[in-house]
Amino acid sequence: MKIKYDREVDILMIELSDEKIDYAEEAGPMIIHFTKDNKPILIEILDASEFLAELTRISMKTTGKEVVEVRT
Repeated sequence: MKIKYDREVDILMIELSDEKIDYAEEAGPMIIHFTKDNKPILIEILDASEFLAELTRISMKTTGKEVVEVRT
């Protein structure tokens, strides 16, 4: 797994595999790239600093709770 951050465009990229990408789908602030067998290969988080700040706020609000639901 490789993790890269491009500060200039504020995108966090999480590379899960080096397999060939066949297609991509957008899901909220993320673009997920898949193989032809529907295996996720690369996750791009757009506006990453905002996304991670929101996760931090949610995490701080839910300290001590067992289930956390994140809606985008």
